[in-house]
Amino acid sequence: MQFTMKRFHIVLYIVVLYIMFYLRETLGLGKVNIGAIFSVNTTHGKVAKIAMNAAVEDINSDGSLLGGRNLSLDIHDSMYSGFISIMGALQFMERDTVAVIGPQTSTMAHVLSHLATELHVPFLSFTALDPTLSPIQYPYFFQTAPSDQFQMTAIAEMISYFQWSQVIAIYTDEEQSRNGITALGDKLAEKRCKISYKAVLPPNISKHDNVVEKELKKVKMMESRVFVVQTLALYGPMVLKTAEKLGMLGEGYVWIAASWLTSVLDSHPTPEIYKLSQGLLTLRLHTRDSPRKRAFVARWKNLSKNSIGLNVYGLYAYDTVWLIARAVTSYLNHGNKISFSNNPTLNALGGGKMNLSALSVFDGGNQLLKDILQTNMTGLTGPLWFTPGRQIVDPSYEIVNIVGSQMKRIGYWSNYSGFSVVAPETLRSRPQNRSSASQKLYSVVWPGGSKEQPRGWIFPKDGKKLQIGVPRRVSFPYFVYQDNHTHAVDGYCIDVFKAAVKLLPYAVPYEFVLFGDGHQNPNYSDLVRRVSVGEFDAAVGDIAIVTERTRIADFTQPFTDSGLVVVAPVKKMTSSAWAFLKPFTPLMWTVTAVFFLIVGSVIWILEHRINDEFRGPPRNQLITIIWFSFSTLFFAHRENTVSTLGRVVLVIWLFVVLIIQSSYTASLTSFLTVQQLSSSIKGIDSLLASNVPIGYQVGSYAESYLNDELNIPKSRLKPLKSPEEYADALQSGRVAAVVDEQPYVDMFLSHHCQFAVAGQEFTKSGWGFAFRRDSPLALDMSTALLELSEDGKLQNITEYWLGSNKACNSKIHANDSDQLKLDNFIGLFLISGISCILALIIYFSIMLYQFQQHLPQQTEPSMSSSSRSVRLKTFLSFADKKENLSQRRLKRKRFTESMPANGSDLHDTI
Repeated sequence: MQFTMKRFHIVLYIVVLYIMFYLRETLGLGKVNIGAIFSVNTTHGKVAKIAMNAAVEDINSDGSLLGGRNLSLDIHDSMYSGFISIMGALQFMERDTVAVIGPQTSTMAHVLSHLATELHVPFLSFTALDPTLSPIQYPYFFQTAPSDQFQMTAIAEMISYFQWSQVIAIYTDEEQSRNGITALGDKLAEKRCKISYKAVLPPNISKHDNVVEKELKKVKMMESRVFVVQTLALYGPMVLKTAEKLGMLGEGYVWIAASWLTSVLDSHPTPEIYKLSQGLLTLRLHTRDSPRKRAFVARWKNLSKNSIGLNVYGLYAYDTVWLIARAVTSYLNHGNKISFSNNPTLNALGGGKMNLSALSVFDGGNQLLKDILQTNMTGLTGPLWFTPGRQIVDPSYEIVNIVGSQMKRIGYWSNYSGFSVVAPETLRSRPQNRSSASQKLYSVVWPGGSKEQPRGWIFPKDGKKLQIGVPRRVSFPYFVYQDNHTHAVDGYCIDVFKAAVKLLPYAVPYEFVLFGDGHQNPNYSDLVRRVSVGEFDAAVGDIAIVTERTRIADFTQPFTDSGLVVVAPVKKMTSSAWAFLKPFTPLMWTVTAVFFLIVGSVIWILEHRINDEFRGPPRNQLITIIWFSFSTLFFAHRENTVSTLGRVVLVIWLFVVLIIQSSYTASLTSFLTVQQLSSSIKGIDSLLASNVPIGYQVGSYAESYLNDELNIPKSRLKPLKSPEEYADALQSGRVAAVVDEQPYVDMFLSHHCQFAVAGQEFTKSGWGFAFRRDSPLALDMSTALLELSEDGKLQNITEYWLGSNKACNSKIHANDSDQLKLDNFIGLFLISGISCILALIIYFSIMLYQFQQHLPQQTEPSMSSSSRSVRLKTFLSFADKKENLSQRRLKRKRFTESMPANGSDLHDTI
């Protein structure tokens, strides 16, 4: 009986286990279903499959996850077909799948994200990194690796770091590559760089080898030598192989490959790909070093059975599975159940042969989405969670240079610190520093084995020469002209240009193209505009660098100064017997004389009681004041000052006199030794304050400046074609003055000394050469012009062409502007005046105190009018009385004892 009962219990236990197993398998209560959509025969597909399976195995061995359930991963092979990817996603929706890893491409991510949103099933991808996959548009799609927006930012900053201004983008025409290049263009524009040409390749270039070769031949003939390649890992080596065939991987070229290249080399480090990649720059997503990561890397050989190498996307694949597991665990721990229901919209469609009604909606999809966003974990790649903008935290890249059979890391890039040779996680613990001085990378070995950085561009190899626009001048031919016999273009500006071109480290094929009808000077702004629209490659000549022109073209640094000045007719001033009065204005003379008397009077007051030289009859004292005052002009005063206050006032006044005397001497010397010319026009201010007609040179920017900037009506502006017309218009009175640039004016005045410059140069400008916007030649020419200036060659060219055309050594004399005014010395007079006032205040304060001490005490509290007059007479008598030295010393002692401590020093100054 006991044996029978034992057998019964065993059978019952087996039946219960069988029922539980049956329920788990049929109802799915013992597992959590997730899917994955990848092309398993691609590099990313192979690596991801191994990594995801390893993650599932590790998760299922951890009993603390998923509430004791197992994670079931179903990988659907899309065979690199969009249609099969869609079919796989639909099958997952029929199997109660809570999340899907994938798709592999951004093209399918845009499509399947609509399905995810409708059925509330999150899709998570670490390879579909299109910057335009917005979480607002696709709330159920997650990028579990940094978006390509950050990679394109890193490439743009790399181009700016190496000071290249334009690049050529080579990419396949699919969403991730196309939108990545668009993002690159936006970031380059922020750095004042640009994509000069986009070489678009078919999405599947393996079937269009001829298209790749055709596009690369086209870009080979272009100016830029910096190429950015953004494509899929499958197609990148094909592009490089074609480039090698065309000889485009040698010295002088720059190739920047997106992260596809490091993925290929990490997984398939074949000698052929290394050979194609020599000198290339590429990027790899940076993952922090950790014991867990090192353990997984060591484990990879067994996991992959040496079939493929581990790349960074394998690490992200592993972490993505763990991210889903932790999010589902959080979902279950909050009491939620995994349940699915039919979609009413799909049911209303009736299903039909497509069986749409079989697609089920994940009831807890919205909550699982929140749990994914709130998951904060540390994986093989480092910290892994989402920012408020649904981006992976702390995106960073390694900058890699392919040298030999190695991927040499030359630095890092992160959105926090930019370029550095220190790991980004280290810099994140320090204050942010994105200054140019902090941006650093190690040296690069460029294509062809060169260690010298390529300049990034060459002249197009299409047999064409640069078309250089040259103004066909009618007047002032020294600057630019065409020889009537040889028809060669020559002149000062042409010689400067040729000398600068010779200093360039490369040959520049060019030819001059004359611009203008030869009857009058051309409009220089129109010439610059034609450069901006591409009619000319550059413009060379006497072209002023002004604001409106710099908005449409790039200029070199100026090779000569060229501001606007005013030229007016003048007459020679005759000498005068009163010329010695001209240095000062009448007001200046008056104030100076008054101050002489004031200072003399102050000194007399301070010295009168103690200095015999300032005493005597009133007539003698008045003469002493006047004599002493004006004798200080020559520092010849014979009277000695005794009081300290008097000496202080005198020293300050002598300093003022010294400055006034020196200024007077210098100004008078100028008036008597330099030829003086007079004119009713004193400068640009005189023209603005009047309505007189003003002449300007045809073609010059002077017209637009006078009209637009100074608001002078065009009716007052008269165009003049030549220096001879300048002279005729000024002499006849057709114009009161001519406004032109300084070099033209200097040449004009060298032959017409009856005119002169009125006032000062009222604009600051210079002449330079104009190039198309972002032309790299503009920067190199600026460097060459600097070198010409530093070694003296520019000055030699200037002397050769313009040295003999010296302007007349004269200037227009203007009484109102050249004379020294009171404003020039107001500060000195203030100092002297304040010192006199302070000295008098101190002196009378002490005297009043002494008077109170020696005045007999009045018994009545109030005094009558007569007693006040008596007191005033007594005070005046006291003030006029001579103080002998013995009494003064006694009074000083008594005064010191009676005054407060802080007043004793004040008394000692008397």
